[in-house]
Amino acid sequence: MAAGTGNGRTISGTFAAVRGWLLLPSWLTIGFFLLIPVLLMLVYSFLTKEFRGGVIWEFSLSAYDQFLFDRGLFGDDPPRIEWTYITIFGRSIAQAGGATLFCLLIGFPTAFFIATRSSHTKVIWLFLITIPYWVNLLIRTVSMKFLIRDNGPLNEGLLWLGILDDPVKLINTNFAVQLGLFYSYLPFMVLPIYASVERYNFVLSEAASDLYAPKWVILRRIIIPAVSPGIIAGCILVFVPSLGAFLAPDLLGGAKTFMIGSLIEEQFKGNAGNWPFGAAASMILLSLVLIVLTFYARAQSRDQV
Repeated sequence: MAAGTGNGRTISGTFAAVRGWLLLPSWLTIGFFLLIPVLLMLVYSFLTKEFRGGVIWEFSLSAYDQFLFDRGLFGDDPPRIEWTYITIFGRSIAQAGGATLFCLLIGFPTAFFIATRSSHTKVIWLFLITIPYWVNLLIRTVSMKFLIRDNGPLNEGLLWLGILDDPVKLINTNFAVQLGLFYSYLPFMVLPIYASVERYNFVLSEAASDLYAPKWVILRRIIIPAVSPGIIAGCILVFVPSLGAFLAPDLLGGAKTFMIGSLIEEQFKGNAGNWPFGAAASMILLSLVLIVLTFYARAQSRDQV
């Protein structure tokens, strides 16, 4: 029931006449900082590359053709599927999926633990989870590179303890990229799940326990379905930025760990860049993200019916 104002009008009805004006700053901000840049990338993806960098304002599908097909050095060979960029795209999906899975495996018990602490202790744990975000992502990624390098503190400590005889090669590997993505986006998984667990009614678990349900059954059949909105939100918040990440692959990985975010970044650097191709790769990445979010939105709407 809507709250009244005392004269027969609801609070929502009071601002109905000026609701559009109140939303105008938000729409202007979204349009200027989100929609216009995306539209610019869409337009650039259909333009022609200028030899010295930049674009020529001539309509062309060559950027998308370059992403999907290989037509030889001079462009006159029969088209063949360009597996190089498709492989990079597939690697990006696999790395983002792996990072999401690892964040979920660590983030769910962490969020559950924090949500079941006392009010004073929760504040401390949440502070510890969010404090790394007080430092720039670039600095945190460089610090991770320093930590896991061949003569870094991690290898030196394991050698000193006698666990290893020789340093383990971690840098420039898929594991290093996974570690960087995991470290960068773990709080994005913990916080949504924590919010869902905090709203969970633990009386349901107690009732199931009174009926002799095992702990794993309670977790699988009661707790996880109840907090699934937080789990899904956390997975989206980790998967989407991991898919387009370029700092972790660039600093912690090598040529074999090249991801789509790094590919896009390279196209806009210096005079040798290919802006239309970078914009086309960005649009393909954006389309994939929108498809994932559309399926999620439809699934949520079906659950609410």
